[in-house]
Amino acid sequence: MMTRRLLPYLALLLSGCTGAQLSYPSLAKRPIESAPVAEATPPPAPVVADARLAEQISRFTAQSETGRTGFDAAYATAEKAARAASGSSVSSDAWVAAQVAISALETARNDSVSALASLDTLYVDRTSAIADGKESGGLDALDTARTAALAIVDSQNDRIDALKGRLAQP
Repeated sequence: MMTRRLLPYLALLLSGCTGAQLSYPSLAKRPIESAPVAEATPPPAPVVADARLAEQISRFTAQSETGRTGFDAAYATAEKAARAASGSSVSSDAWVAAQVAISALETARNDSVSALASLDTLYVDRTSAIADGKESGGLDALDTARTAALAIVDSQNDRIDALKGRLAQP
């Protein structure tokens, strides 16, 4: 009984195998595959930035490092105050002292934040000048300096957020 039901389906499936013979493309090598391979052109050499840009990058990099040093010096005090205020209520003396220490910590990072903002502005100005054909090169050095300054500021933000997380929120 079961084979009777399957017999029409089997016939349908086998009829698909008896179709007309199609001509398929040859697998022989085509003429384009025998053509000589063109040599790849080397990438253009990076354009060296001017001395004024290099001096600005150096100044802002030093400023971000100064901000890091000031922040690291103030962090120990803020961390100690936050640890002492952990678990204390809002507006308690320990909590207020920790908030003041965190505010001083945020002030200590101003050099890093300012340097990052200056590097961002310089990057945008340089990109526009290159697009207008007034300047050439220097974006790689600027991007490297911006990345380093951003890492400093991000680290400082994370550390401040961790200290604030220890304190009760109003």
